Amino acid sequence: MGQEMADPADIRQDVEKFSLRCSLLVSAPTDRAFAVFTGALTDWWVPEYTWSGPEALAELGMEPRAGGMLYEIGPYGFRADWGRVLTWDPPRRLVFTWQIGPDRVPVPNPARASEVEVVFLPEASEQTRVDLEHRHFDRHGDAAEGYRQALTAGWHELLSRYVATLDGYHPPLS
Repeated sequence: MGQEMADPADIRQDVEKFSLRCSLLVSAPTDRAFAVFTGALTDWWVPEYTWSGPEALAELGMEPRAGGMLYEIGPYGFRADWGRVLTWDPPRRLVFTWQIGPDRVPVPNPARASEVEVVFLPEASEQTRVDLEHRHFDRHGDAAEGYRQALTAGWHELLSRYVATLDGYHPPLS
């Protein structure tokens, strides 16, 4: 696939009132699927989905440990934290808070944030099923359902770009 988008039919989505689930099969072993998802955010995240925007975004990152932050580095080295790693279990499972409100304002209180869980399951040789659930949209208040609807499209775009990045990713030679 190179850098083209994943076929929209390849990403299955299921929604409930305050939850969204996505599932896709990727052509990579679980360790590489996990590594690209967690360590190459700048390569696959949609820059328009950041506070810095495409012109000023320098880096997106995830500190690889429970308690680590998901962050964005923008103009002049400004850092904005937008989530916290709750579970770090490579290459099987990742859970993090989504501390961005429906109005794109930071949500400092993790008890008011939604949560994303990603599970990487080995399938056939060199294939991994990636199951993602973004849940607890109700924690975002009155705009929760509209936010879930918007992120249904948002996660489809993000995961399409993740697949394209994963297909073109070649780990550095040691």
